[in-house]
Amino acid sequence: MTGKIKVAIAGIGNCASSLIQGCEFYKDVDASSKLVPGLMHNVIGGYKVSDIDFVAAFDVDKRKVGKPLNQAIYEKPNNTYEIVEKVPKWEDVIVQKGPVLDGVADHMAEYPEDVSFRVNESQKPVDATKVLKESGAEILMNYMPVGSEKATQYYAQAALDSGVAFLNCIPSFIVSDPEWEKKFKDKGIPCAGCDIKAEVGATITHRVLAKLFDDRGVKINGTYQLNVGGNTDFLNMARHDRLKYKRISKTDAVQSNLQVPLEADKVHIGPSDYVPWLRDRKICFCRIEGEKFGRAPVNLEFRLQVEDSANSAGCTIDGLRCLKLALDRGIGGALTSISAYIMKHPPQQYSDPEARKMVEEYIKGSRER
Repeated sequence: MTGKIKVAIAGIGNCASSLIQGCEFYKDVDASSKLVPGLMHNVIGGYKVSDIDFVAAFDVDKRKVGKPLNQAIYEKPNNTYEIVEKVPKWEDVIVQKGPVLDGVADHMAEYPEDVSFRVNESQKPVDATKVLKESGAEILMNYMPVGSEKATQYYAQAALDSGVAFLNCIPSFIVSDPEWEKKFKDKGIPCAGCDIKAEVGATITHRVLAKLFDDRGVKINGTYQLNVGGNTDFLNMARHDRLKYKRISKTDAVQSNLQVPLEADKVHIGPSDYVPWLRDRKICFCRIEGEKFGRAPVNLEFRLQVEDSANSAGCTIDGLRCLKLALDRGIGGALTSISAYIMKHPPQQYSDPEARKMVEEYIKGSRER
């Protein structure tokens, strides 16, 4: 296939910034390129990274609303790793204000302006459905902060009302909720989600190692995953009332890889604290305790440090292209293959090798979704 993939983004935070910078960084990669660090696929179904075109953007922060998209991605409180110094494209795409709803946690006001969201209440929100239709967007990405249940549902409905595919990157369950997924399927609109698993992050590393224990006959007696970081995502999650679905998503991603899931009091997975000077770095501390042959103990600990938002972009760049293929092929509803491979809480969980195989089959056209 050829042509552009017209994308709208709700939430111009660090993850959106990394993705947009990455589109500039990888613009010259094509099918003839050898293995390129950071990309799982150079080309998907004929679509290159350079085919991704951003046509609309929504945010609520006064420092981003009204700015060209290629400038807004560098505005505070964004603090992600700089992939490129500047992005020459998308200066004509102006960030528009979406409804705040529950997209900004109340406690953000307690922190300095440099690190938290700031909203200009005098700015009126636009009608997202109208903007999506007028922009010609084909896919809407949801990159709202964790805990934005009402905001996520608003954008999901806007996607349905405008006939636009939906990529849900956060743990507010839309694609993995049967009622919402049915709405997309009934309208013949593809969707993928929920909650980006990351290219090589805490959850995928944890689940792979937990499955290794399980496959090799080791009984896991307990495990934890504690994460700290210094971006607005961690600041937003400093209030645990916004973490309900995040904890469910991360825990299910690990538990689903085990033959017999652990009892609730034997597993603890989730964000732990906000450390400002870490900026967009995320540090994971993980431990798995088990019993092997003859009940002899075996314990494993690892520490993983990543640039958090680039980790997300490495997966969404494939999610967008897989959704474009679904649009080309007239497929509606959840894409089980790419959802299982790049999301923590997909409609159906599969092992990572199986999910990867499914994605390759989907790209080739030998698998419907």
